[in-house]
Amino acid sequence: MQMTDFVATLFDGPKGNLSKITIGLTMAVNAARKGHSCTLILMADAVLLGTPNATEGIDIGPAFKPASELLNEYLDLGGHVAVCGSCMKHNHLTESDLDPRYLLITGGDVIDLTMNAKGTLQIA
Repeated sequence: MQMTDFVATLFDGPKGNLSKITIGLTMAVNAARKGHSCTLILMADAVLLGTPNATEGIDIGPAFKPASELLNEYLDLGGHVAVCGSCMKHNHLTESDLDPRYLLITGGDVIDLTMNAKGTLQIA
């Protein structure tokens, strides 16, 4: 697992607060646009966003882009998405359910990523 400059952590899934998802993605994209290496960590119900096409249809409206556009731009800019393994299991998902571009991580990895980042954003 590679350490990154910026870490954003999402906790809400597609049935939660969609504004939190969109704002988290917006900030991650902005960090990546500025040239920072970035990791978006999906924890709790946000691990449901780790499945393919899970952000489709999430659009809170102006002044924000739809979540799927934000996610695609983030990934195109070299951003990483990490999924908490324990949270994944708690939400009845398996590794084969996840988008293959995403990294499965442990609680220890979450601590390492957060403690080694220059900046973090926790959206709970």
